[in-house]
Amino acid sequence: MKKWFIFLVLFLGNSLCFAQIKLPKLISNGMVLQRNDTTKIWGWASPNEAVSLQFKGKTYVSKADGNGDWIIKLPPQKAGGPYQMVLSASNKITLSDILFGDVFLCSGQSNMELPMGRLVDQYPKEIANSNNSSIRQFLVPDEYDFKVQRKDFSIGSWQSANPKNVLDFSGVAYFFALEIHKKNKVPVGIINAALGGSPAQSWISEGAVKNFPQLEKELLKFKDDQLIKQIESSDQAASNAWYAQLNASDEGLKNNWKNNINDDNWAEMNIPGYWSNEPIGKVNGVVWFKKEIDVPQNMLGKPAKLLLGRIVDADSVFINGNFVGTTSYQYPPRRYLFNAGVLKAGKNTVIVRIVNNSGNGGFVLDKDYLLTAGNDTINLSGKWKYKLGAASKPSPSQTFVRWKPVGLYNAMIAPLANFNIKAALWYQGEANTYNPKEYFSLMKTLISDWRKTFHNQNLPLLYVQLPNFMEAKEFPSESSWAELREQQRNLLAEKNTAMAVAIDLGEWNDIHPLNKKDVGIRLALQAENLIYGDKKTVFAGPTFKSIAAAGNHLVLSFNNTGKGLIAKGDTKLKYFAVAGADRKFAWANAEIKGNQVMVSNAAISKPMFVRYAWADNPEGANLYNKDRLPASPFEASIK
Repeated sequence: MKKWFIFLVLFLGNSLCFAQIKLPKLISNGMVLQRNDTTKIWGWASPNEAVSLQFKGKTYVSKADGNGDWIIKLPPQKAGGPYQMVLSASNKITLSDILFGDVFLCSGQSNMELPMGRLVDQYPKEIANSNNSSIRQFLVPDEYDFKVQRKDFSIGSWQSANPKNVLDFSGVAYFFALEIHKKNKVPVGIINAALGGSPAQSWISEGAVKNFPQLEKELLKFKDDQLIKQIESSDQAASNAWYAQLNASDEGLKNNWKNNINDDNWAEMNIPGYWSNEPIGKVNGVVWFKKEIDVPQNMLGKPAKLLLGRIVDADSVFINGNFVGTTSYQYPPRRYLFNAGVLKAGKNTVIVRIVNNSGNGGFVLDKDYLLTAGNDTINLSGKWKYKLGAASKPSPSQTFVRWKPVGLYNAMIAPLANFNIKAALWYQGEANTYNPKEYFSLMKTLISDWRKTFHNQNLPLLYVQLPNFMEAKEFPSESSWAELREQQRNLLAEKNTAMAVAIDLGEWNDIHPLNKKDVGIRLALQAENLIYGDKKTVFAGPTFKSIAAAGNHLVLSFNNTGKGLIAKGDTKLKYFAVAGADRKFAWANAEIKGNQVMVSNAAISKPMFVRYAWADNPEGANLYNKDRLPASPFEASIK
């Protein structure tokens, strides 16, 4: 009898737990719902269980289906709030602080993902003044799934903008939201679903990837959990072995070089710079660097900040033998904060241990290398001592499983399907420059796929064209980055798309340029035109329209000329190149004539092709309109 009683209690307890309604992470306190559109509130319950929702004095009801899924639809609501919702079944859930406004899905790779926390030195005032409960972000966790489209996220909550929370906001998305809120006076919700390094194919569904047989084949391969475990285990073991061997052979670790050791037999080089250009040559492994600095008395007793630009690849930093910071890979800015007591008056020693996995190791050029405390700053550029700690073969390559096709769509996009959005923002492309000609098809597929996912065939997609990056070249040349920009420009042929040009917002030495404010503003300008119907504001720079031959000249016409074309800096137009039928490009003379540009090269009698800003980093490209918006790079030809 006792056993039957225990069984009954357990059965009833489990049944009651199962019967309780459950909501997805998106449907939670502080959420921003899309205004002026039917709103779906959804979740799970027992099969066939009745669910009710109370909102603004009205009750809406639904019934779970045989699988326990239910949806309640609310009629379109005007912008406003905060509101409360009460959902009831066998349990009751109260949701509060709900706003109706405009919701934007912000996706792509690292330049969309890059948080305000990485920009604290770039935008200190903007962060300090970020209190705004009408701008909110939902940060989607970085996860993948190759087998099924997930219905929910593992974690997530809505956060209002303030100096603490905004550090986790996408920089581009935040500045975009700030502009939209300022101009339209409505709450703005950001759904931040971006992942560094991800290619476009990671973000499309299994049904859509069938258009690309090689990608589909790769997807099918990674549906095997055992294969993933094997790859990850093998990669981790190889990485552990490489680092173990490196650390065991590092003379600096053996002899405690982090302290102020004798450096008489150390070589010397200028920082920033790469040791491949020094007598040590192109060697991978560990190199230690040392610099002695004089610290004045007035810098003591204050929190200090050490800026070491960027370092390839990983670093650990010590001041007077005290550990002050470390970074495990090359891309983040080195920004190390430490308390008073580390520095001392007079001579101080800065030691940097660099682990270089492959390529050229060292300190990235044209970055800040500074030590600051209070209002005082010491420039750390210049002569440093250095010594090889251990040489090594390049580290073994890693397989980035989470970037494989479909995985990010299933885990980071599919759970959003019931959540209405105003538009999608996209900043991605760097990871596809290895095959730029495929990018147009991938993105055309992604746009169609997402419109199907969100049940909106007119869903706007606003995207950022790749910025300038890498070293400038002296002569016209081929460029996979330029080719991908051209595919992005061609994507404007798709309905309800808009492109923010960023060819002047990059950094030659950093794939993660810090100017995210202007990127967000330019996306907002595109949104004002495409989404909000503002036809008076100039929203883009000159966009190539047509080409015609006039003797040995090419005549180029443009859209979006605004108040007129200019050569920024009041100099001659730069970075135009022309070619004849042989497609051998040479720099051209270019001159503005009204709203057209005349292009020629005396050595090419019959020019047929023209390029503008066609390079990885078209340094000095200066065709703008008078509204200070840059022209998009392009290639065109006489048909």
